[in-house]
Amino acid sequence: MTSAPKSAVNRREFLAQSATATAAIVAAPAVITAAKTDKPLIVGEGEHRYEVQHNWPELPSEYTWQTTHNVAVDKSGNLYVIHEGRANLKDHPSIFVFDANGKFIRAFGNQFQGGGHGLEVRQEGSEEFLYVCAYQQVKAFAKLTLTGETVWEKYAPMESGVYAAKEDTDRKKVWGRDRFLPTNFAFLDDGGFLLADGYGSFYIHRYDKDANWVSKFGGPGQGEGKFATPHGIWIDRRGDGDPEVVICDRAHHTLQYLTLDGKYLRTQTGFGLPANIDTWEDLLLVPELHARVTLLNDKNEVVAQLGDDVKRVTSKKGIRNDASRWQAGKFVHPHDACFAANGDIFVAEWVATGRISRLKKLS
Repeated sequence: MTSAPKSAVNRREFLAQSATATAAIVAAPAVITAAKTDKPLIVGEGEHRYEVQHNWPELPSEYTWQTTHNVAVDKSGNLYVIHEGRANLKDHPSIFVFDANGKFIRAFGNQFQGGGHGLEVRQEGSEEFLYVCAYQQVKAFAKLTLTGETVWEKYAPMESGVYAAKEDTDRKKVWGRDRFLPTNFAFLDDGGFLLADGYGSFYIHRYDKDANWVSKFGGPGQGEGKFATPHGIWIDRRGDGDPEVVICDRAHHTLQYLTLDGKYLRTQTGFGLPANIDTWEDLLLVPELHARVTLLNDKNEVVAQLGDDVKRVTSKKGIRNDASRWQAGKFVHPHDACFAANGDIFVAEWVATGRISRLKKLS
C-alpha cells in the first residue's frame, strides 16, 4: 500500500544549516575519529553479522576527502570512490581507487570536481567501464575506462522537452525542475541504461546501448510513479519474476517499484531518506541518510538495520560536521553502499570530511 509521504527534506536547506560548521572543518581539516578499541565492532545478528571498519582506505597526503558520495567494486575487488569535492579545487581528482586491501592505487576525474556524485562499474563483453554522474556546475554523465580515460561524456537530453534553454551547455550551478542534475544509473539487459535526474527534473531517462536518449518516465509528484528526489535507481533481478526498477524516492522516504517501462507497481515505506540500492544473492541493500544501512530479503522484508543511530543523528544538529561526535559502529549519513563479491559491504557517507567504512561479512 502507498502511504502519505513524510515531510520532505531539502538538500540545499540541509547544506545551509551546516555551512558554518563545514567552513570550520575546511579551515582545519584534521579529523577526530571515534575512539579505537582492540575489540571488533560487530553489527547485525544471525546470518547478517558484520565487523565495522571505519575509515577503511587511506588517501595519500596530497589528496583529501571532500564529502564522499558513491562507491563501486570491479571484478578484481578494487574499490572506486567518488566524492563531490569543491569546485575551486579544479586540479584535485574526484575519483579514488583502492585495491582489495584498502591500498591506494590511483586517482582521476578532475573534470567532475565540485559535482562528483553517482558511480557504477559495468561489465560490457570482456571489459569493465565506469559510469559517472556529476551535478552542481558539472551537469554531466560519462563513461570512462577503469583507469580514467573518457569514452564519452553527455549532458542534458534536450530532446526530452523538460529542460530550460541551453541547459546542455550552461555550466552554471542552478537548481530547479527544469535543470539537469543527474544522480545515478541502472543498467538494462539490452545494453542500454536508465539515468535518474534525481536533483533536477525528477525524471528517469532511458538510453540505448549507444547512449542515445530514447524516452523518459516519472517527473515530480506525490508518488505512484512520480517522485520527490529520485536519488537512487536499480534493476532488481532477484527471484523468478520479471526484473523491476527500484527508485529511492528519497524526500518521500520510500522505495517505489516499477516495470522496466516505468509503470508503477507498488511503494514500500519505512525508510529515512533512502539514497541508493545494490543487490547480492537474495539481499537488497539500502543506505539511508538517516543514519543506518538496511538489508531486505527476497520478500522485501527487513532482515537487518546496520549501524543504526537514527534517533541521535536526526534529533541533534551538527553531528555531520563534528567527527568527535561520531560513534564507533554507528553511521551518520550513509549516501551509498555496495556489496563486494564475497558479501562484504562498503559504505560512503555524506559527511564534510568524507568517510568510507567496510562491513566485513562474518557469517
